Amino acid sequence: VQLQASGGGLVQAGDSLRLSCAASGRTFRNYYMGWFRQAPGKEREFVAGISGRGVTIKHADSVKGRFTISRDNAKNMVYLQMNSLKPEDTAVYYCAAEDDYNRFQSAQYNYWGQGTLVTVSS
Repeated sequence: VQLQASGGGLVQAGDSLRLSCAASGRTFRNYYMGWFRQAPGKEREFVAGISGRGVTIKHADSVKGRFTISRDNAKNMVYLQMNSLKPEDTAVYYCAAEDDYNRFQSAQYNYWGQGTLVTVSS
C-alpha cells in the first residue's frame, strides 16, 4: 500500500485543520490505518488509529476530545480532524498502515507515507 498525506499548514491556536491520507490499492479496507506525529527534537508518537471497518478507534490521551480519526473505504481515504489546536500539536504528521492486528494494537505500523507539516502558532 502507498500512502500520500496532505492538509498540513500554518494555523493559530484554537483553529481546526483536517489532514487527509490517500491510499493506493484495492484492499484498503483490509488495513488498519493510523496517524503519527513527530515534533522537532522529539521521537515520533502515535496519535490515532482505526480498524478496517472503523469499529475500533484509538486516540492518544494528548489528543482525545480534540482530534478524530475517520476513514472512507469507498474513497481509500483516512482523515484526521484536528480541533482546538495547540502550539504543542506542531509536528510533522504521518499517515501509516498495517495489516496485522497485533501490530495495530501495539501501534507498530509497517507502511508509511511522507509527512505533512502542521504548525500551530500561539
